[in-house]
Amino acid sequence: MISLTSPVETWAHRLPAGAKLLILSALTVALFLADRPWVLALALLAIAALYLSAGAVFLGQGLRHLRLLWPFLLLIAIWHGLTGQVQAGLIIALRLLAALALANFVTMTTRLTDMIAVLTWLLAPLRRIGLPARAVTLAIAMVLRFTPMLVENGQRLSMSWRARSHRRPNWRIVMPMAALALDDADHVAEALRARGGILPDTGSRRD
Repeated sequence: MISLTSPVETWAHRLPAGAKLLILSALTVALFLADRPWVLALALLAIAALYLSAGAVFLGQGLRHLRLLWPFLLLIAIWHGLTGQVQAGLIIALRLLAALALANFVTMTTRLTDMIAVLTWLLAPLRRIGLPARAVTLAIAMVLRFTPMLVENGQRLSMSWRARSHRRPNWRIVMPMAALALDDADHVAEALRARGGILPDTGSRRD
């Protein structure tokens, strides 16, 4: 599995994970409250400066992560262009790009173990009502870990398809990707069972 944390050490890596997640939540709410394109454009420029403050290599890594957004931005542009709601489409696109760029910056500068520690602390009170907090944090960690691996599997399947055919792969790699994801899930489940699973922590512990 692949970590989303950047190997390029920056000033943001030294900040506490809890503080970064708190600031991220507040700024994301502010982005969704803003309804002027120029305000969102300024926010996006400020986020770009944030990436640049960490160095050109870090900025390049961040841009590579965000390039997955372009199909969604294109879809938003086409839809709002056809319906004559250009300003509304621009607001949605800027808001989406700014919010995800900010979240990506926090993800790239925060170790997964630190993020899980914050989530465990936040969910700890919910154990009193029977919520399996450890299972929830483990599920979130799995999603964060598996997402880049699924993307990489898709890229490998696309390259394999192009090596064998002149036609574009498109939807044809969906089934192989699903099979690979299920196979990986089986391996992870076996590894968890081999380590005792998570049921003892969630079922027997009572705070």
